[in-house]
Amino acid sequence: MVLARRELIKLASGALAATGVFAYGAPSFAGANAKAIAFDAFPIFDPRPVFSLAEELYPGRGAALSNEWRRRQFEYAWLRTLEGQYADFWTVTRDALAFATRNLGVALDAKKSARLMNAYLDLKPWPDVVPALKALKGAGLRLGLLSNFTDRMLTSCIGASGLDGMFELVLSTDRVKAFKPDPRAYQMGVESFALRREDIVFAAFAGWDAAGAKAFGYPTFCVNRLNATPEELGVVPDGIGRSLRELTSFALT
Repeated sequence: MVLARRELIKLASGALAATGVFAYGAPSFAGANAKAIAFDAFPIFDPRPVFSLAEELYPGRGAALSNEWRRRQFEYAWLRTLEGQYADFWTVTRDALAFATRNLGVALDAKKSARLMNAYLDLKPWPDVVPALKALKGAGLRLGLLSNFTDRMLTSCIGASGLDGMFELVLSTDRVKAFKPDPRAYQMGVESFALRREDIVFAAFAGWDAAGAKAFGYPTFCVNRLNATPEELGVVPDGIGRSLRELTSFALT
């Protein structure tokens, strides 16, 4: 039986607590301390075309399929990390798609599977991304991606988005064989930037990722582009907004 999303996060939170990296009650972040920003993929790359394609291929069922697919993507990633049975995010995404279509009772042939999967290799940036990244780089901040995506997914989306050379670091959780919110995933940023965690702002897309990054000890900003309901996980990000413009103001204040 697949565990409920909140139960999975509680298990992951317990693993974080066991490492002693929770930062409840930590002082609020002072923006002037920021030396680098580590981005999750989705504040940069817009996933909505994947959902639109699902509706095109499955008229009237696309929204339900997209929701089930996304939910299983992350539940499978968390379960594999907790169980020590790592498979990369491409594999997890493919398996989640197979389950979601079967669970909804819709047919998934090889052609539809390939189109939906390959859409994750061609994600484009949100409209505010390029000016925001230029402003942050111009202010002297070091930029990186720290994502559950595979290296291939990240490299392909960077190329499709025209963002080659924009990120100093491109970090896939494949390197540590553990998905976020496992602390090993967030630790990649500390080691790769060679900075203290408090000097690195983590820009999250999902509330669970914002909670995980804040618990790890990163100053954290949640780029809540889809206006999702805040999570109830006992950890709140240092900042929240709908766009990278707000993140830029946060990081450069």
